Amino acid sequence: MNLLRYAGVYRFYENYLKNQISKSNPPVHIALILDGNRRWAKSKFIPEWMGHFAGANIVDDLLDWCVELDVKIITLYALSAENLTRPQPEVDRLFEIISSKLSELLNEPKIDQYRVHVKGLGNLSLLPTEIQEKIKKIEIKTQDYDGLFFNLALAYGGRSEILEAVKSVATEVIDGSIEIDNITNEMVENHLSTSHLSSPEPDLVIRTSGEERLSGFLLWQSAYSELVFLDVYWPDFRKIDLMRAIRTYQNRNRRYGE
Repeated sequence: MNLLRYAGVYRFYENYLKNQISKSNPPVHIALILDGNRRWAKSKFIPEWMGHFAGANIVDDLLDWCVELDVKIITLYALSAENLTRPQPEVDRLFEIISSKLSELLNEPKIDQYRVHVKGLGNLSLLPTEIQEKIKKIEIKTQDYDGLFFNLALAYGGRSEILEAVKSVATEVIDGSIEIDNITNEMVENHLSTSHLSSPEPDLVIRTSGEERLSGFLLWQSAYSELVFLDVYWPDFRKIDLMRAIRTYQNRNRRYGE
């Protein structure tokens, strides 16, 4: 009875939020910092790897929610370059979970149904060859899809991304392709990992777990993004949490630095 009552209240609140969200102004690009897996596991007295496993399973539902809410681009910060400095057994377990999830995505009907364009971001060379190959396979499989752009940031670092972009521009200066005084923001942006997107700058950046920082995520692209920090751990992230964040975004007056 309590479960039925909870389900009824949840559906009521979900419908309430849906009515509050304006369909005329949805965020085009949402970036998510997936935080709190280990703390979630610790709170339940289970191994930390189970928190990462539970968090990975949110992705399938997230695809449904984004399509329903008319979000066109979603970028997930799943693994930072700094995460790779954790104890090797934990890193190996993370790699196992990521590899397994990529295999699922390769055969996930929703990818074709929603025409999801999947792209890996970050220094992918730091990942095991098996994971690199799976990312390449799903990128090739979905390269012509344009229903939902799904970016997965792995071994990613915002400073490194900017540094590599600047190096690329500097190479063009050395080659004589461009003059140093003619360098523009757009030239740098064309060398960032998000250059394939029609809207590379996130309208909304969401971080779960209650932490309030970007941790190096999309440092260039998020200069004028709206930031929303949620107390929920990532494995407990629900559709209503996404809707609450979108409602907060829509209630703000974006000033773009003015």
